[in-house]
Amino acid sequence: MTLQRRFSPFVSLLSAILLGASVCSAMLTPAAALAAEVPEPQIELIPAKAAGQSWQVHTQIFKPEGKGPFPLIVFSHGRAPKAADRQALQYPVLRGHVAYWQRKGFAVIAPIRPGYGATGGADLEASAINISAAGVCSGTPKFDRAIGNAADIVSDVVAWARLQKWVDSRKIILVGQSVGGITTVAAASRNLPGVIGAINFSGGTGGEPEKRPAQSCFSEALTDLYKNYGRTSTIASLWLYAPNDLFWGPTQPKSWYQAFAAAGGRAKFVVTGPVPDDDGHKLIAKGGRLWGSHVDPFVAQLGFK
Repeated sequence: MTLQRRFSPFVSLLSAILLGASVCSAMLTPAAALAAEVPEPQIELIPAKAAGQSWQVHTQIFKPEGKGPFPLIVFSHGRAPKAADRQALQYPVLRGHVAYWQRKGFAVIAPIRPGYGATGGADLEASAINISAAGVCSGTPKFDRAIGNAADIVSDVVAWARLQKWVDSRKIILVGQSVGGITTVAAASRNLPGVIGAINFSGGTGGEPEKRPAQSCFSEALTDLYKNYGRTSTIASLWLYAPNDLFWGPTQPKSWYQAFAAAGGRAKFVVTGPVPDDDGHKLIAKGGRLWGSHVDPFVAQLGFK
């Protein structure tokens, strides 16, 4: 996952950004060149509210060439188990991933949520669980509160974006990885104005691959949460998981999807091929050739090339 500094797979990976991991099955451009073609982001402090507090959310903005208005990706990053790594977060989205969307004409907004990086502040996404060194789960999970706080930030970022002249306010797709993936599902279930689709990469919470490989804590509570999201969600979504994901394993994500779909949620669930020689939780960073062939047609169905 890292060649320079090891971050948790829950965090957008610095090493993958620098290397520009392959982002599409059809792309033959060298990976490093993909990352290099993306300029430095604009920075905006976007006002938002969560957990009864007001925030100025440090947000990276990447625009394609031209004046727009552009269709928009709102990208939600993952979560590192260690506070020090959350506080060190600098890159909420992979540059190679930005390049993938810019080639389709999209702008990309990547907010750094409260408790992370330059936004800082209190940790609003703590789920109130513990995992012992022996891999024993304890506590009473507060997944609904943690993910709800994250989705509040995404909702306010979407509202801000729709007011910008360079954004096509009717063509917004939510995308997220890991905790950002389930945050994307949660925010999409609110049927936010202008949001027409959602893509969940490896979404979930409560996993710890070193202590409980391939089996997260309190998965049944997450199943119930996904069921709740399915009851209100109306937009199309795509869920992507690798079978060798060391956070969730091959079976838990399918149970989450089944609960979501049974409650009425619209989703296509895809088990990609395994991420070669690595943790499948790094699908978004290292599995471009595995997910590109699924994301491309999903985006085309929404009306984009």
